[in-house]
Amino acid sequence: MTPVLIILMAATILLEVAGQIAFKMGLSGAPEGPVWRKVLTSPAIVLGVAAYAVELVLWLGVLSQAPLSIAFPLAALSYCGVLLASRAVLGEPVSTRRWLGATVITLGVALVCLSA
Repeated sequence: MTPVLIILMAATILLEVAGQIAFKMGLSGAPEGPVWRKVLTSPAIVLGVAAYAVELVLWLGVLSQAPLSIAFPLAALSYCGVLLASRAVLGEPVSTRRWLGATVITLGVALVCLSA
């Protein structure tokens, strides 16, 4: 993997995590009412959509340089990132079982990368 590809992949993972956290914050902090109203009026939701838009462009850059069979498993690290960010940013409780699951995902990604 080239340094540019590593940077692109890391950026897509970080943007995925940022988008998910923004979505959660936008829906949690909005006044009571229907979900569609929260979606249309929340700046955090707009920020999450923007993060996803940039991620899409960067992801296409990743796919132009890496095999899908390597890139997609690497993208699974976003699950681990969301777990960490939901704990650190949102203060959500994370069970030992979820930490173990994230560890298994990380080990699986490492196994895929070592076979590349």
